[in-house]
Amino acid sequence: MSRRGVLISVGAAAVAAVIATAALVTIGNGEPKAQALEHNGLVTGTVWVANEDGASLTAIDAGQNKVVTTLTGIESPHNVQVSPDGGTLWAVSGPESLAVMVDAKTLGLHGTAPTGSMPAHVVVTPDGKTTYTTNNADNTVSAIDTATGKPVATIPVGSGPHGLRPSPDGKWVYVANITGTTLSVIDTTTNKQVAEVEVGKSPAQVAFSPDERFVYASVNGENAVAKVDVATRKLVGKVKVGVGPIQTYVSPDNRYLLVANQGTEGKPSTTVSILETKTFKVLRTVQTGKGAHCIVIDPSSRHAYITNMYGNDVAVLDLLALEVVARIRVGAKPNGISFSPITVSSRPDPKLELPTNQEGGTEMTH
Repeated sequence: MSRRGVLISVGAAAVAAVIATAALVTIGNGEPKAQALEHNGLVTGTVWVANEDGASLTAIDAGQNKVVTTLTGIESPHNVQVSPDGGTLWAVSGPESLAVMVDAKTLGLHGTAPTGSMPAHVVVTPDGKTTYTTNNADNTVSAIDTATGKPVATIPVGSGPHGLRPSPDGKWVYVANITGTTLSVIDTTTNKQVAEVEVGKSPAQVAFSPDERFVYASVNGENAVAKVDVATRKLVGKVKVGVGPIQTYVSPDNRYLLVANQGTEGKPSTTVSILETKTFKVLRTVQTGKGAHCIVIDPSSRHAYITNMYGNDVAVLDLLALEVVARIRVGAKPNGISFSPITVSSRPDPKLELPTNQEGGTEMTH
């Protein structure tokens, strides 16, 4: 890999970065599959991956960068999201128009909830009380009570709602309308759209800065990322990134904004653009894998995890060295990704048995 442009201090940090890069092991078919040993134990928790064409959720032990189990039984899971307390995870099934809630430790089914047509993404509010899904084919967002599994509101938004995220204080949910040009702003108190913000052609996903001052949106149709002032709800900047940007994520320490550049299936991009938030400029572009799609960063801001949709793997990006230090094979067409502080033990692959009558959802158990 090229190390040009890496800004790290000399001495111990530089030596550690070189060792970590050298320890990236290649196993079978010339593809990196194992992790740099120096990174074992630096992070505790589980990275969950939604394998859209694999009808499964893969659990990766973040301390070992190793798959510990794969949960099957959810058809075409486009997205997965861990609750704020880490205790549960939600996934959506587009063909079934369904949201599924699973215990993040036992992997048992808590229940299911109906959504609108072709749900794309799912998020949980910071207080853990409400789940929101974007219903791509309906131009709506569903609000679901996590305690009962019952929809409490269907919210009309912009054209082709795709990615969404709640503000850190839980007051707002911003929605990227991928077949339009806007971000929809939902008031979580009233569950109504209160504004639309013009950002550019085909916004795909949003990411809040931890201080809640800004929202960043990938503008897929312009190969750019947009910066929106939350207080004024105005576009305040736009920067070119790679081809076909999809997902965005801000590191918890508010140092970096990461943008995954997916490209297309016929012509995949393979990079993640790393921007400094203080300058809103691209610091480095890193090769991460074929069809880089979704991003999550662990709470310590040490590692980012990127799903590569057309490579069927997850890249682990060291945010000190700004280099990929591991690559982990997962299921077919990995899409959504989320981090849980709860470590899942290694076990045989379990299968969820979903109720056959989904209308109205099933009662949530806790």
